[in-house]
Amino acid sequence: MAGYSGTKDQYAKRLRRIEGQVRGIARMVDEDVYCIDVLTQISAVTKALQAVGIGLVEDHLNHCVVDAAKASDEEGREKVTEAAEAIARLVRS
Repeated sequence: MAGYSGTKDQYAKRLRRIEGQVRGIARMVDEDVYCIDVLTQISAVTKALQAVGIGLVEDHLNHCVVDAAKASDEEGREKVTEAAEAIARLVRS
């Protein structure tokens, strides 16, 4: 069971909204909208995706990592390492 199962509908709604924003950016480019306006929308989408990512990290830590740590120290350490690597990927993106 995924750590975000309880908030899956909220994530799906946010991702659909982001998908709409991305389609809007594509339309802006098709319509030759001013560069800075397009960049502003790209920034908004980037921030929205980052917010989803941070939420998923928090859910993962609260559910998957905590459950693994309760099961055994080794499982807990593995999940912490996995989470740290995921966070590093988010930070680099």
